[in-house]
Amino acid sequence: MASVYLETTIISYLTARPSRDLIVAAHQQITRDWWDRSSHKFSLFISEVVLRELQAGDPDAAGQRLQVAEDIALLSLSEDVETLARIYHAELKLPPKAANDVLHIAFAVAYKIDYLLTWNCAHIANGHTIKRLSQINDRIGRSTPVIIMPEELLEE
Repeated sequence: MASVYLETTIISYLTARPSRDLIVAAHQQITRDWWDRSSHKFSLFISEVVLRELQAGDPDAAGQRLQVAEDIALLSLSEDVETLARIYHAELKLPPKAANDVLHIAFAVAYKIDYLLTWNCAHIANGHTIKRLSQINDRIGRSTPVIIMPEELLEE
């Protein structure tokens, strides 16, 4: 069974009230469709960083997010994750506010996850980031997870 690292936006979109923004609403619906139709076909993982991010904000919404996260395997912060995060922070050239995004990538790589599922197109599912990440990982002998959005893992 292929493995999937769920970045925070996936659980957030899954549990959020429908947005008035048409694009966000479409992403939410695609996320729900993937969750209902395809998520059971994968081994799902989150990290301590995802848990921390899910706890932020409105307590009721956070509670719903954390309830979904309860049944998902938790990856622990390791020396390998920290080392990769330092490398990626230095070489991916993402802004300081993307520190958690770098950690999400480091978790997926360190634990040899097949897919990193996200709606974060600014820093993670971004062509420039993916290209640089692949080059870095090739150089250091690591595999790069397939970084995609839920619609790309939907099966009929």
